Parts: sequence; structure tokens; C-alpha cells
Amino acid sequence: MSNSSTQGAGGGQEHNNSFASRRDTRINNNTGSLPVVGAARGVSGPFDFEAMIASLRELFERDRQIASQPDSTRCGICYLHFPLSELNYREKEGFYICSSCERQLGKQQMPMLRRQQKK
Repeated sequence: MSNSSTQGAGGGQEHNNSFASRRDTRINNNTGSLPVVGAARGVSGPFDFEAMIASLRELFERDRQIASQPDSTRCGICYLHFPLSELNYREKEGFYICSSCERQLGKQQMPMLRRQQKK
């Protein structure tokens, strides 16, 4: 065997070079690593693609209906249209936000490249 690895007592290889040892530590340490694809699936059974498409069609149809109203505008985060009465305008950042996005964003500030005009 070469100088870079020797057979250990547990049957594994012990690495003398620090790069290999750090690499093995990263590979064997699960902290901060992404889960294995498909391992943490929250849904049992096959994915219902048709239901997702139908749901998106309904969402976009509702969005188009609201967008056609004179007193509506987009949320600056999710870009869906809402009546102005359902949106809050964040003066400091310069955009409208819906209640769902506001709940998710909380007090965190979100700088925008372009301000929405306040209506």
C-alpha cells in the first residue's frame, strides 16, 4: 500500500494525509448535509400530477379575475393579484405584500430593486 492510506484495525482505511481525512469527516458527518433524495418524503403513494395542474389552473384563473379589477395589484413577493384592501404597503421597502407572505416574512426587511407605485 502507499503512504497515503493504511489498513486500520476496524477493516477501514486510515488516511495519513489531512485532505483525505477532512474529506472523510465531511462525508461521514450528516450535520448540515442535504437528505438523500426520496428518503424524507412526506407523502405516501404516487404524486397526483393531474391534481397539481388543476390546482394551478384554478389559482391562475382566480389571479386573472382579480387582476382585471380596477382596485387590485400584485403582491411584491408572490406576484399574485389581490384587491388593495387585502394588501399592506411597506413604505420602507416600497412594495405591497399579501397577508400570507407577510406572515412568512415577519419583520424581516426585503429590499427591492424597483419600488411598486403606491395606489
